[in-house]
Formats: sequence, structure tokens, C-alpha cells
Amino acid sequence: MNKRPFSILRVVAALTALVVVIPGCATLTEMAGALSNLQRLKFKVAGVAGFTVANISLSGKQQITDFGLMDGINLLASYNRKKLPAGFTLNIEALNPNDGTGGSPQTSSTLTSFEWRLLIDDKPTVSGNILEPIEIPGTGQSAVIPLQISLDLVEFFGEKGYNDLMNLALALGGAQSDISRLAIDAQPRVSTPLGEITYPGRIIIVSKEYR
Repeated sequence: MNKRPFSILRVVAALTALVVVIPGCATLTEMAGALSNLQRLKFKVAGVAGFTVANISLSGKQQITDFGLMDGINLLASYNRKKLPAGFTLNIEALNPNDGTGGSPQTSSTLTSFEWRLLIDDKPTVSGNILEPIEIPGTGQSAVIPLQISLDLVEFFGEKGYNDLMNLALALGGAQSDISRLAIDAQPRVSTPLGEITYPGRIIIVSKEYR
């Protein structure tokens, strides 16, 4: 029988009510506390790796003139076909502060779902999910969630010309990658002793701070 995901807040409220009805029930109290601590999981955009456009690496490149002759010809040919496919790994840091200090129990968390949509300069683009569960240990240290991104720059930014599209790609994945222009709109789902719990609302994950 499948366990249906439900809101963290509803679960905590229900368990708290049970604790009131059944005083001294330590197990329910601890479970309610553990579920409440799940909301302390924090995420942020950590970096970009392996950025390519039309299967050509942007590593070490800052401007269009940094591409060799053949790479430049192939990039322009792809653009003339109304396609500039980009691919890269977007690394998300997940911080689990439930390390047993400060009065909270040490609690490892397992992400079973991480439904996401990529924002570039606040513009919604492609979406996806993690391929397998990811454990975030309760050690106070961050774990990395690698999101594999594939999108056609022309599809989402077709109003831009070739130079502007390539400058956008270089700004995101070139030698001086500006990850502040990237964000992830996500809704995590976490495994718990009561089943899978979906975060009560979506979160916008950015690079400047944990959220």
C-alpha cells in the first residue's frame, strides 16, 4: 500500500495533538520533533560544471573570440539551424543542521523527490527531478545534489541574437561563471518514519544564501 505524501505542518500538528491526548508518550514527542526539524533543511546554488553549447565546452572561455575557428563555425551553424543546445551540471548544496547539537536530535534526511524548474535571469525554463534518492547526513555538513540540465537557448531566449546568446552561455558556464543569474524553483520530498513528506510550499533556491 503506497504512502501518500502530505504536508510537514499537518503531520507535526497531528502528532502534537496526539502527544497532548496521550501524555508521556516519548516516541510521539520525538517523532514530532524530528518532523519539525526536517523543515530546517536548507539549500543553495553552489556552482556549474561541464557547461557545453552544441557539444562544445565553455571551460576556460570568457568571450566569443576565445573559441577556435572550427568551434566558432560549428556554433554559428547550429544557431543558423535555430538551435543552441546547452548542457551542464548545476550543483545544489543541501545543508542538514540536525547534527545533535543545540538541543535537536541528530537526524539524517533522505530526499526521495526534488521537483525543480530552472530559472535563468528569473525566466522559467526546463524542469526535472532527481533520478534516485539522496541522503543528507545529520553532520552539519552540506551534501551536493547534482542536477543534469539540458536546454535549447534559442527555444527560451530566441529574441536574442547569436552574440547575445553566446554571451549569456559564457556568463553562466564560462571561465567567470556568474551563478547569481541562476535559481531553482523546487519542492523537496523527504522520507520519514511516517512515510514521504512533501514540503508545504515551493522554495526558490539561489546562490547568495541557504533557503
